[in-house]
Amino acid sequence: MSAFSVEDVSIAFGGLKALQNISFAVEPGEIFAIIGPNGAGKTTLFNVVSGLYRPTQGRFFVNGADVTGLPPHALAARGLSRTFQNLQVFTRMSAIDNIMVGRHLHERHGVLPHLFALPAVRRQNRATRAKAMELLALVGMMDFAERQADGLAYGQLKRLEIARALATEPKVLLLDEPAAGCNAVETRDIDNVIQKVAASGVSVVLVEHDMRLVMKISHRIHVLDGGRTLAEGTSDAIRNDPAVIAAYLGGAVRGGDAHASG
Repeated sequence: MSAFSVEDVSIAFGGLKALQNISFAVEPGEIFAIIGPNGAGKTTLFNVVSGLYRPTQGRFFVNGADVTGLPPHALAARGLSRTFQNLQVFTRMSAIDNIMVGRHLHERHGVLPHLFALPAVRRQNRATRAKAMELLALVGMMDFAERQADGLAYGQLKRLEIARALATEPKVLLLDEPAAGCNAVETRDIDNVIQKVAASGVSVVLVEHDMRLVMKISHRIHVLDGGRTLAEGTSDAIRNDPAVIAAYLGGAVRGGDAHASG
């Protein structure tokens, strides 16, 4: 059974068909990239499958369960989590507190137990903190646990957002341009984190413009153009696909450039 699958998804805004009949499936622990030029429909697709938009037609599934139309919080409870291109961290909170916020789906809530700081609440808080420290270790930021987020470097904030998304214990992690704006060292760190996440069994679906990163870490790549599927395959297959080269890649990947436009 696929960890995440999209079947015949389309969406239109008025007369504009933003996505047309998109289908793909992602296996557990797979790194699956979605690429395409500006306006190809990548962000729209992410907004559909993360519950921000409802598709005009089609369905999508997490571990075989139809989750089409569920709001973002319900999708998170079903095992799908997402990061955004623009950072969404709480800048006035510490790194570890940012991650602990993401554990809310796995905590019991009640006014009286928290008001009186009952032993069960204290145990829960310790467990939440311990899990947050594990995630900081995963993204290489244990030494920055108590650092306020607005004092962290940009690349660290990108990794912190991934750690917070992982705090929900997703089966599927959607990463929206995780390396956008990062320098070469920061991109390498994010590359390492993504591979660790996938190695743990979480399916990673990413939209990314850094073609060097995409080609290096992706098991398969899905190419969109004009809201339609142009191609899907391994890095080698996509790199050498004449239709993809003509529509998007040009000489960028063959020539070794780090980025393709769009």
